[in-house]
Amino acid sequence: MPQQALKAIYRNGTFILQSAFELPEGTEVELLVQSPHAVSPLLSSVEVKKQFLKSLVERMQQNPIPLNAPHFTRDMLHERR
Repeated sequence: MPQQALKAIYRNGTFILQSAFELPEGTEVELLVQSPHAVSPLLSSVEVKKQFLKSLVERMQQNPIPLNAPHFTRDMLHERR
C-alpha cells in the first residue's frame, strides 16, 4: 500500500483519526509524529510528579510487551531515515 498522510489527535493513549479511512482489521501501520507542539507535561509539584509517574507505571503494566514480541537489533534501534 502506498504511503498516505492522515491527521489524528492523540487522546488518552490513542490516536484518533480526523477523517474516515478503511483498513482491514489488524493491519499494522507505522506512525511518524511531526508535531512541533509535543512537549513534556508540566509537573508543578512533587505530588503531581508522583501521581504522574504512578499513572505512567499503571498504563505500562496494563500494556505489557508480549513475550513473543520481536527482539530489535542494535541496527534496527538506531536506524535513521
